[in-house]
Amino acid sequence: MQLEDYFDFQRPDDIRVKGTRVGIETILYDFIHRCRTPEEITQSYPSVNLEQVYATILYYLHNKEDVSDYIANWLEHGHRAREEQKRNPPPVSEKLRKLRAERAAMKRENESQLSAG
Repeated sequence: MQLEDYFDFQRPDDIRVKGTRVGIETILYDFIHRCRTPEEITQSYPSVNLEQVYATILYYLHNKEDVSDYIANWLEHGHRAREEQKRNPPPVSEKLRKLRAERAAMKRENESQLSAG
C-alpha cells in the first residue's frame, strides 16, 4: 500500500482520510498546534483509526512544505469566514446573542437582590 492510498484527494484544498469525512487538516492541527498524541486524536474522531492518524502524520512529514501551505490556507480560510460572519451574522446568531445577554442581566439582577437582601 502506498502512503497516498490512505487519502481521498477530492480537490487541492480538500484532502480527506479515506473512508471518512475527516480532513487531514483536522488531524494535523490537533497534532501540530494542540500537541495531541495520535492516540488522543483517535479518541476524538471515532471514524479514524490509529493507523490512519500515523499515515496522516507521515504524509505531512514527507510533504512538509506542501502540507504546511495546505494547513496555512485552511487556517486563513477559517479566519476569513469567521470575520465575515462577525460582519454579517445570521439572524439566528443575533437572536441567540440577545437571549444570552438578557439571561446574564437577569442573573446579575438576581445575584444583586440576594446579596442586598
